[in-house]
Amino acid sequence: MPTVLRVGRYRFFFYSNENNEPPHIHVKAESDQAKFWLEPINLALNYGFRAHELNEIERIIQEHHEELLEAWNERPS
Repeated sequence: MPTVLRVGRYRFFFYSNENNEPPHIHVKAESDQAKFWLEPINLALNYGFRAHELNEIERIIQEHHEELLEAWNERPS
């Protein structure tokens, strides 16, 4: 689970074996987790984050979109 980005309490990462899925990022903070598609940016799954936190996470993803896509494309297969 390589961490790509940390912002505040949020950790953004990929799982190493996700080759068959479109570009996405996982987000974790304590026991809360979510998954966002990167193109277009859209919530895929949510386990525990509140709506205002999801809005903040989406804003962070938008701010770091190019960096996250680059990390997705460069991750080991």
